[in-house]
Amino acid sequence: MYSKCGSFQEAYQLFDKMSQRDLFAWSAMIGACSRESRWSKVKELFYMMMGEGIVPDSFLFPKILQACANCRDVESGMLIHSIVIRCGMGCEIRVNNSLLAVYAKCGLLGCAERLFESMEMRDMVSWNSIIMAYCHNGEIVEARRLLNLMSVEGVEPSLITWNILIASYNQLGRCDEALEVMKEMEGNGIMPDVFTWTCLISGLAQHNRNGQALQLFREMILNGVTPSEVTLTSIISACASRKDLRKGRELHSLAVKFGFDGEVIVGNALVDLYSKCGKLEAARLVFDTIPNKDVYSWNSMIGGYCQAGYCGKAYDLFMKMHESEVSPNVITWNVLITGHMQNGDEDQALDLFRRMEKDGSIKRDAASWNALIAGYLQNGQKEKALGIFRKMQSFGFKPNAVTILTILPACANLIAAKKVKEIHRCALRWNLENELSVANSLIDTYSKSGGIKYSRAIFDGMSTKDIISWNTMIAGYVLHGYSSEAIKLFDQMKKAGLKPNRGTFSSVISSYGLAKMVEEGKRIFSSMTQEYRIVPGLEHCVAMVNLYGRSGELEEAIDFVDNMTMEHDISLWGALLTASRAHGNLNLAIHAAGQLFKLDPGNVMIYQLLLQLYVLSGISEESVTVTRPKKRNHHEESLSRSWTEIDNVVHAFASGQQSDSEVPDSWIKRKEVKMKGSSSCSRRCIKEEENEDITRVHSEKLALSFALINYPQSSQVIRIVKNLRMCEDCHRTAKFVSQKYEREIYVHDSKCLHHFKDGNCSCGDYW
Repeated sequence: MYSKCGSFQEAYQLFDKMSQRDLFAWSAMIGACSRESRWSKVKELFYMMMGEGIVPDSFLFPKILQACANCRDVESGMLIHSIVIRCGMGCEIRVNNSLLAVYAKCGLLGCAERLFESMEMRDMVSWNSIIMAYCHNGEIVEARRLLNLMSVEGVEPSLITWNILIASYNQLGRCDEALEVMKEMEGNGIMPDVFTWTCLISGLAQHNRNGQALQLFREMILNGVTPSEVTLTSIISACASRKDLRKGRELHSLAVKFGFDGEVIVGNALVDLYSKCGKLEAARLVFDTIPNKDVYSWNSMIGGYCQAGYCGKAYDLFMKMHESEVSPNVITWNVLITGHMQNGDEDQALDLFRRMEKDGSIKRDAASWNALIAGYLQNGQKEKALGIFRKMQSFGFKPNAVTILTILPACANLIAAKKVKEIHRCALRWNLENELSVANSLIDTYSKSGGIKYSRAIFDGMSTKDIISWNTMIAGYVLHGYSSEAIKLFDQMKKAGLKPNRGTFSSVISSYGLAKMVEEGKRIFSSMTQEYRIVPGLEHCVAMVNLYGRSGELEEAIDFVDNMTMEHDISLWGALLTASRAHGNLNLAIHAAGQLFKLDPGNVMIYQLLLQLYVLSGISEESVTVTRPKKRNHHEESLSRSWTEIDNVVHAFASGQQSDSEVPDSWIKRKEVKMKGSSSCSRRCIKEEENEDITRVHSEKLALSFALINYPQSSQVIRIVKNLRMCEDCHRTAKFVSQKYEREIYVHDSKCLHHFKDGNCSCGDYW
């Protein structure tokens, strides 16, 4: 009586005082615990009653087994299974169905299969349980086969059966198949209920198909199905992802209409929606009206303030949270740390990071460290980010995939090659290289830091490859000038059954450009629309201009640009300028540079290029009518800088810089005397920086000479990064050094990656 009237404590006290408890008393108490979802207590009572020599009957065993399933306690479930057999209850269908549910939820598919096959009688619940077991193990094909088999054995699938299958498809990210199953279900005369619609809507929203989720929600309303609070939460979250404020407000009104505005999960979703849409006052209004705030409510509002840059308000709310009944969790602290880092307040972020464990008694997790790492990288402080990454490991914290994916892009340059290997070792140590996203990022970072062989080794060792894996590897080969390898890999990708996407075509057209295979490049470009139904973007058009330019087909390049329907941008005119200067076409170069200057009239470098072109064409600087851009500071004009790494120390050089030692300068002069017989610059030698003279040497030459002096051994690869385009003279010098001294030299300038070896460059003298 007490338990059924909701007085659980009184019921338990009375039960505890009983001197003799029969099966009825134990059944009543266990039933009360089941209604309260006190599953651990149910199991405790089961072991107590068995200790007193009382065995449950066929009506009580299902309740106990339900507790075992919800606690994922398969050992107790197996024990009960043995008792059931010994007590002769093996033919009881309710008991067998409950055992099936235990094995299904605990992932013991083999046990579930054997039990199902041994059952003399099977009802709808039996079939649903075994189908659920297969779904939980990701064996959706077998689950689908069983659903079809049900009808053959005279049991028609129910709404619950179809919903189990739909939910499984969604969990596996196979949303289109889930939608097809719903249509099939309707074709069999079973109408979807609110669970069906909610499952499909949340599945689409979770896989970033928010537009389709909204469309499905409209269909649900038109079909007269009333949404639940879970439905509204899912669809409001979809609107938040799209930052669709108008639709979000409509859903808010709908939540009020159906009486869900007081539900904490709906309120939390609305706070998140308004925060992401920049409507913090509306978010705070919703937050203040949530009657029973949970930690997610507080975190959403604090996160909203941080995202908008109001870290002071976020901190004030954080302090109010301490006064409430809800204590901050690790996510609360991480949100605040992230917010302060993103807004440049590193000191406050570090203070919060230190206070977490001391004041808040909250243990830091990987996300706490990731927040600092990402913040430092965002603020351009790579060394501090790497320092935090190292400290994280020294404190015994295991980096996760997010840590690796955050730190790796910061090392995607030539002078960070050693750091890439350090991070790779960390990924191997913590078994993160098998993560697809981490492997893809390593391929990309190694190629950008000059380690294309390492990229290919990782690619070949991957057990699973997605389109990003193939695209990244192909792009890496293009970056290094290996056109034939890129084309071969593209062919292998198609044979593997992968469909190329926009990124694939951009790299493949570039690879045909490197190989000067114009007709093949044109064919691939045409196949984008004709075969793959992909509308070309600017990146593909730039690749086509480079394709024509490298082969000297300037008229075709001009025609291609003229016939383009999309708006021309800086990258397109830059590609045309490269083509014209490479083939000495001054008129085209002037036209391209003029268009560049129109798009970026404040760029001093473009202005200087334009002046040089006019002078080369016989027009004096005084007669040029182009307005000179204002200088923002005295260092802005053509300040060339280069960097190289020697013994884990990065050395910086500026053009015209006076070296601490006369050795690099004298070394350069000696080598230039030896090179006087080599080809000189033609009139296409248009430079982004001032010409060299007796007092001014370009920064990459200084870096190169410094590296050669410090690394005289021929086995050492020289890596240099430069902020401007490498001039023709320095390019020729690097080729000479690579041949004369048998050195491999990498130089990454503002245009491309140059790999000098045996007197040749990977760019094909086109950059």
